[in-house]
Amino acid sequence: MFSLDHKYLERLVESSTDIIVAVDTHGIVTYYNDGARKCLHYSAEEVIGQSVLRLYPSVEEATRVMQAMRESTDGGRISGLETVFRSKENEDIPVVISGSVIYDDTGKVIGSIGFARDIREMRRREQLATAGEIAVSLAHEINNPLECITNNLDLLEQSLEGRSSETEHVVENERLETIRSCIERVQEIVRRLDEMARKGVYQTRDYLQGKRMADLAPREPSGKEPHEDGAAIRQWPLTGMAVLVLDDDPTVVTSLADLLRAERCTVYTAVRPSNALALLRNIKIDAVISDVVMPEMDGYEFYMRVKEEWPQLPVILMTAYYYDKDHIIKRSRLRGLENALFKKPVNPTKLRQVLLQSRQKPPAAKVQAVV
Repeated sequence: MFSLDHKYLERLVESSTDIIVAVDTHGIVTYYNDGARKCLHYSAEEVIGQSVLRLYPSVEEATRVMQAMRESTDGGRISGLETVFRSKENEDIPVVISGSVIYDDTGKVIGSIGFARDIREMRRREQLATAGEIAVSLAHEINNPLECITNNLDLLEQSLEGRSSETEHVVENERLETIRSCIERVQEIVRRLDEMARKGVYQTRDYLQGKRMADLAPREPSGKEPHEDGAAIRQWPLTGMAVLVLDDDPTVVTSLADLLRAERCTVYTAVRPSNALALLRNIKIDAVISDVVMPEMDGYEFYMRVKEEWPQLPVILMTAYYYDKDHIIKRSRLRGLENALFKKPVNPTKLRQVLLQSRQKPPAAKVQAVV
């Protein structure tokens, strides 16, 4: 009868793709195979002789597994128990583990051994199946009301024709365009979810520390070149653009600066108009983003000062008001300001578009603004 020698069995276990770990009665690792090394990224030298707690995210989780073996009604054997290992990079890896208490020839417990399988791929397939079901439901439940909203927006736009001044008409059209942009974003999110489900690519991103969420953010529009591995390469049209951000609220300054630096702009900041003007006199700036209501001078006064000293410099005005409270925008438009928008926080996509337009315009172009 065919039999397997001890060394052959040892090589077989060592080459297994499963995670195989043995410990003594004190929880010290005595065996650690190559499958464990490939999954958890610790070398055998880093683990053998160390506490098995190194491989778990918490003492409680390790204790739960050992307790399941001790309380087993099948001679210390467990099967199909789900737990979590932690890799060398502190990534939590869900696994399903089967194991057994080890006895010597006299029946004395000398340790235990566990055979664990990484179930991330299985979880991913489950997530994709769920995503597919959600995508179908969302497409039906969201697109119908969005169609109704879109149709009524068109009717509203028609009804505004001839009922408002030129300035008011520009403002209202910008508001309508913002609503359309939001509708398109919602539609793109639904399409993104459907794409995930169909292509089998379930992507996530950080949400909170230790937590992740589905990455449903719309992807950049076409115009990008594929990378060698098939991934898209994002274009950075604002790279190197020097932008000055002026707002008396430091949190607004910080958030806008972070947004622009993510676009690879060079960003300068100021919380007072006088500081901003001093920067402009000493640094070459390609565009200015300014608040409307500020100490020292309002947005109109600041705009006029900029226009007087740097007539070709694009200025972008922004305000938290949804109407031209002090006629600052209206007065600025009469002196050359264009495309006023009433919203803060500023729409990142719209801001990116306006900055790009201002960068591409010839020197004699008028100053533009997003408000």
